[in-house]
Amino acid sequence: MSQFDDIRPYNDDEVRPILDKLLADGEFLDTVARLKLRGAIGGLARLARPMVRRRLAREVSGVSSVLDFQQRVEVYLGQMLERTTSSLTCSGLDQLDAKAPHLFISNHRDIAMDPALVNWVIYHSGFSTLRIAIGDNLLTKPFASDLMRLNKSFIVRRALTNRRDKLVAAKNLSSYIHHSVLNDRENVWIAQREGRAKDGLDQTNPALINMLAMSKSKAMSFGDFIEEARIVPVAVSYEYDPCDQAKARELYEKATHGTYTKEQHEDVESIARGITGFKGHCHVAFGTPLSASYEDADQVAEEIDRQIEANYVLHPSNCLAFEMLEKRTPKVRVGEQQLAFDDTDWNAERSEFRSRLETCNEKYKPTLLTAYANPVYKRLGLK
Repeated sequence: MSQFDDIRPYNDDEVRPILDKLLADGEFLDTVARLKLRGAIGGLARLARPMVRRRLAREVSGVSSVLDFQQRVEVYLGQMLERTTSSLTCSGLDQLDAKAPHLFISNHRDIAMDPALVNWVIYHSGFSTLRIAIGDNLLTKPFASDLMRLNKSFIVRRALTNRRDKLVAAKNLSSYIHHSVLNDRENVWIAQREGRAKDGLDQTNPALINMLAMSKSKAMSFGDFIEEARIVPVAVSYEYDPCDQAKARELYEKATHGTYTKEQHEDVESIARGITGFKGHCHVAFGTPLSASYEDADQVAEEIDRQIEANYVLHPSNCLAFEMLEKRTPKVRVGEQQLAFDDTDWNAERSEFRSRLETCNEKYKPTLLTAYANPVYKRLGLK
């Protein structure tokens, strides 16, 4: 495993030393203080360090393994889901073998919550927790990397600029994912593309499949490798996106001015907003494992896209946005119960959706509405 030491999650024997390191990290403690004290800065955050350190030390006392750490995380994630979702449902998981490892490739709408929701539903259905792919562009602070690796995340090297270094990193990542599923028999999560689908249109990047196939032996056919990889497409959908206005602003600026420059800590703010913001009803839909009947990465990407689109659960918010744009009611089914949208009373949902729109800058509203409506356009074959 030494070849993966720079990207792999931490092992049990590393957990306690890493936690002790975090408890001694002033920048980490200041960050926690700012979160707890709602924006405390500078000297005030530093003054709070002893209090924060004592509180965190109590929280992680007795934590000496990855399982111990994840059990602590599970408690807080449960509390957060209680506050920020009206319901969380899933489908298709009963068709998968909980004792077998899977490579879950999902659509990408939220940086932290996509894998968190997949992790939550599989864990509470008797599956082992995920090893989660996370880009190093999101880990600008050493303590952020430590926290993620304690929680079974592994690092995708995206900050590399040298072409040879990129190739070496991609081959190592491919080998690690293959090793995780085939040798360690661990469930793995990775997004279907780099970057979130801010416009609401999910599409798998074939380059991801080509990266995975770098670990294929020369003696094995491409199709057999795909079957061995145990790829399962996953569709995650949110009734409300806590980052919808920020995404709409970025898309509008790119469309209007041709470019958009992120602020220094914008990704971190998106993570925080996605975790703490209200999401309404969330659904995680699992597809079926891919077989050996594929000849190249494009075919695999097409099948992942087909399953994600077919299994994606629409919400009233998607249809209400479509109504506002098209001035007609779409004939589609929504929610876990697959109710006919055009034959159900959505007055309460309509009022809530309009209230959310009132807080959006007028010039961004059409972009925001289109992002919500795009899954409906896709379902109707209009995109």
